[in-house]
Amino acid sequence: MSNLKQGEFVGSLDCGTTSTRFLIFDKYANIVAQHQIEYPQYYPEPSWHEQDPDELMESCDVCITEASKALEAAGWAKESVKVIGITNQRESAVAWSRKTGKPLCRLIVWDDSRTKNTVAHFEHKLQTVGIEVAPGQFKKGDEGVKALRELSGLPISTYFSAIKLRWMIDHYDNVRKAHEEDDLLFGTVESWIVYRLTGGAKTNLHITDVTNASRTLLMNLKTLKWDPVLTKFFEIKDAVLPKIVSSSEIYGELAYGPLKGVKIGGIAGDQQAALVGNKCLKQGEAKCTYGTGAFLLFCTGEDIVQSAHGLLSTVAYQDGSDSKPVYALEGSIAVAGSAIKWLRDSMKMVSSAAEVNDLADSVPDTGGVYFVTAFSGLLAPYWDPGAAGLLIGLSSYTTPAHIALATLEANAFQTRAILESMKLDSKKDLKHLMVDGGMTNGDKVMKVLADIGGFTVIRPEMRESTALGSALLAGSAIRLHGWDISKPETLAEVNTAGSMNFTPSMPEPEREKRWQGWKRAIERSKGWEEGVDE
Repeated sequence: MSNLKQGEFVGSLDCGTTSTRFLIFDKYANIVAQHQIEYPQYYPEPSWHEQDPDELMESCDVCITEASKALEAAGWAKESVKVIGITNQRESAVAWSRKTGKPLCRLIVWDDSRTKNTVAHFEHKLQTVGIEVAPGQFKKGDEGVKALRELSGLPISTYFSAIKLRWMIDHYDNVRKAHEEDDLLFGTVESWIVYRLTGGAKTNLHITDVTNASRTLLMNLKTLKWDPVLTKFFEIKDAVLPKIVSSSEIYGELAYGPLKGVKIGGIAGDQQAALVGNKCLKQGEAKCTYGTGAFLLFCTGEDIVQSAHGLLSTVAYQDGSDSKPVYALEGSIAVAGSAIKWLRDSMKMVSSAAEVNDLADSVPDTGGVYFVTAFSGLLAPYWDPGAAGLLIGLSSYTTPAHIALATLEANAFQTRAILESMKLDSKKDLKHLMVDGGMTNGDKVMKVLADIGGFTVIRPEMRESTALGSALLAGSAIRLHGWDISKPETLAEVNTAGSMNFTPSMPEPEREKRWQGWKRAIERSKGWEEGVDE
């Protein structure tokens, strides 16, 4: 193997909702080698979505091993990988044992909405008892809601990790016992991956980065620390929580596998990683990633902007432990690509995801059909965990093609709703939207998005923005290629491939008529299944 070339590359482990990938990038963000596999999903009850933490970890190991083989097959020594970054599905909650390092139950995925009653309990607690903001001083009702939002940036929702962890403690005896006996370790997916990659119970490296911690309901957005006001309110012990670290620093090194000894230098939740990968590092820059769900992030710089219109305040990234954090406003859509998967796997309307584009393109409009894809309630800007999926406007004229187009339009309408909120919060009109993610591969999806939204959609040629973001954060930690996230000019040579623009062609009166129809459909979807405080 001595004839293999030596390079200077950065690896990125991207653990998404349905698949894991390991990509190896050069200094220009060209992909030198990669491997991707899907891993099992479990839906044991309506609105439940689980994964096995060991199976998820196995997919990570396979991807690193196979991508390393592909790197050598391409003529490069595996020692060319100088550092790796990790990016992950956010909010998904993992519980494992401190003593054994083994999972205590399946992990609860971010889009699982079994926790409606837990949400109802804490909403009721906020209204009646309140949140103790200082010893003996409680804020309740609207004041309590506002206090919780100001501390965490988030509303109480099935979406966020603390609610999922609380559900596990309340419903699984072994998790409750571990919590009581200080044997419980909790983390989001990146915590679990880092813990395992660096040696598990032997080394016990239990960390989370600021972007993932900002999605738990437990971190104070200003101090970037677990807030005792929040942990007390949700009745979660501090001892179970990981140490909060920045998005770009050396955390540890791989304990096994072909890249044993390589350092881990960057961690970010997938949507924040995509923001970095798109080089949206300055105030006012925005991107939307369309994967299983869809997530629009608008960079607000060093300012925490509290949304008055249903968006979330979140950490975009923190470039090193001594750096100030950069913040963002986020609009989250629970169902995007997963609606197409539903048409394919559950309804058997198409045999492949690509076929949806062709089917939708075969009709000029939806024939009056609207599809509110609220499979697990509605997230931004509506925040209704009780909303239900709704197909409305059906008639004997309706065909699968109309439903396919209505599915693509649902994605566009929800994006528009978030952008309308962003416009009200930021007082800025977005003229164009940068997009990435698997769903953006279809031209029809992009045309529908431009038409319904009324703005230009820009789709870059290199769309692996999520993986690239964590690679840039990792490279920046060791100043590989001179990269420095705090100086965007050092990334000038990264990902300079071209892009394709999609401009709106729908007349404004037609766009407005469709938009009003969508708003009526949304109202009919709301409040179908209310949570109960058990």
